[in-house]
Amino acid sequence: MAEKIIHLTINGKPIAAKEGQTILRAAQDNNIYIPSLCYLEGVHKFGGCRMCMVEVEGGRTLMAACMVTVREGMVVKSNSAKARQARKLNCELILSDHPQDCLSCARSGQCELQDLSQTLGIKEARFKGERSEGITDISPSITRDTGKCILCRRCVSVCNEVQKIGVLNAQNRGFKTVIGPSGGQSIGKVDCTNCGQCIAACPVNALSETDSIQRVWDAINDPDKRVIVQVAPSVRVAIGEEFGLPTGVPVTGKLATALKELMFDDVFDTNFGADLTIMEEGSEFLSRAKAVLQGGKATLPMITSCSPGWVKFLEHRFPGSVKNLSTCKSPHMMLGAVIKSYYAQKLEIDPKTMYVVSVMPCTAKKFEIQRPEMTNGGVPNVDAVITTRELAKMIREAGIDFENLPDSDFDAPLGISTGAADIFGVTGGVMAAALRTVYELVTGRELPFDNLRITPIEGNKQIKTADLTFENCLPAYSYLEGFTAKVAVTSGFAGAATLMEEVAKGASPYHFIEVMGCPGGCIVGGGQPRATVRTKWADRAKGIFEEDQRKKLRKSHENPALQKLYNEFLLEPLGHKPHDLLHTSYTPRGTYNELIQETKER
Repeated sequence: MAEKIIHLTINGKPIAAKEGQTILRAAQDNNIYIPSLCYLEGVHKFGGCRMCMVEVEGGRTLMAACMVTVREGMVVKSNSAKARQARKLNCELILSDHPQDCLSCARSGQCELQDLSQTLGIKEARFKGERSEGITDISPSITRDTGKCILCRRCVSVCNEVQKIGVLNAQNRGFKTVIGPSGGQSIGKVDCTNCGQCIAACPVNALSETDSIQRVWDAINDPDKRVIVQVAPSVRVAIGEEFGLPTGVPVTGKLATALKELMFDDVFDTNFGADLTIMEEGSEFLSRAKAVLQGGKATLPMITSCSPGWVKFLEHRFPGSVKNLSTCKSPHMMLGAVIKSYYAQKLEIDPKTMYVVSVMPCTAKKFEIQRPEMTNGGVPNVDAVITTRELAKMIREAGIDFENLPDSDFDAPLGISTGAADIFGVTGGVMAAALRTVYELVTGRELPFDNLRITPIEGNKQIKTADLTFENCLPAYSYLEGFTAKVAVTSGFAGAATLMEEVAKGASPYHFIEVMGCPGGCIVGGGQPRATVRTKWADRAKGIFEEDQRKKLRKSHENPALQKLYNEFLLEPLGHKPHDLLHTSYTPRGTYNELIQETKER
């Protein structure tokens, strides 16, 4: 049935809008600018900031464009003197309880309140009076500065409605209202997953990633340290946005060059760690499936463990299902462990003199590197994590002209990767990469999907599924003959909760499940460049698939540098050395982030 079209006029311009659309959305679709602050497309509309006030012919008062739906024949004026005056006054009132430290604020130049003030022509704060008390709450991943909070509640909607975590809510009332965990708890003391979606939603600097930039600069300038950097796959299709490049354009070569100009000693690619993860995780799945099919003991479904936000969610909300997690460390932790063992041996240096920096789209990675499980021989696998946004700040600080950089390659041997590693950045990518390798190892044939793309598990549907039947298996895998692997993929914790409720009840029909903590996958991570228009994220996914398809090698087991690593050092997947370096265990947690029991390493 065709959608009903509503005809209205905005600022004298005839507009055709879809029935049910708000005035604000109708204006946006027709390139008419109406200011907004608390509104976030597809996530939050509250009408509390009153920045989108418009005059509607026949209305007794001004109306919030984000809350009022269009109607036939409506006449809207968004730039009337009355509307403009109201917006300016409301913005000035917000500024009256906001720090005036724009020059030193980390969001200066990328602050929606600052931009709005300039748009409205506000040059000074006219209103002075009592200021609400602000607190600073710092966890390993997230820093809250309530003194800068404008109470827009965008973070509340993301935490409660999108991610279904519910850590952030409005506490107290009136002038004493604070957005945060209940009971005045620190965000690091509750069951926050550290996904950082609240940071991405925040229009000001009330929520930010816990800064690691100075630590990295200090390491780079320390002559006694060998500083090694690695970059996650989704960073290459997002960081260009920080420098004015189109959304989703892969800038892999420029990124490698920029890291070299920042004077890192080695510039490696987390994609190598992703290929390594597939070898270990794929082998682990086959091992578990073999045990179950032959009547032994093993836990299925096996669930991916690449997303630290998802892992922490499971530890808190479904602690009895920790055994379903793959024992594999995440790709950047695996690569860090390889750097401080295999690569250190090659260089004949002490791993303790190495300082590994991971550039990640994810704020939860900052928590992950502090987990005691992520060490070997008392040495942390990774020493610092910076987000995509933090790396962009470093590049600007160094005066590097990113847009005009020439392309270069990542350093060998740990900078070589396949297309399967690139797709780790998007929902469904880890599963697709794993099945590319698992199916070919078992049958000797390529995965029977067009262009190696498993389209049923791509896209933004909350839960996506696919079946893969193993036929004409190689002799070593005869136990899988005729076996149909049922797989499921989700991103964001709402879908994860649905799948895990089935697992907890023993009713899951699946054998292998991929979960990413952020809706859409790592391309939408809490450390990525902020995008107020969420549809732009599809361009990042497109860029990821372009990276995959342009490579000659598109299956992890084909990576020659990875083959050499196994031949020279690891010997075989799931062997003794990989078990010590690349695998780990996870621990159930309570509501207040306390460990509620110890689990033995599997």
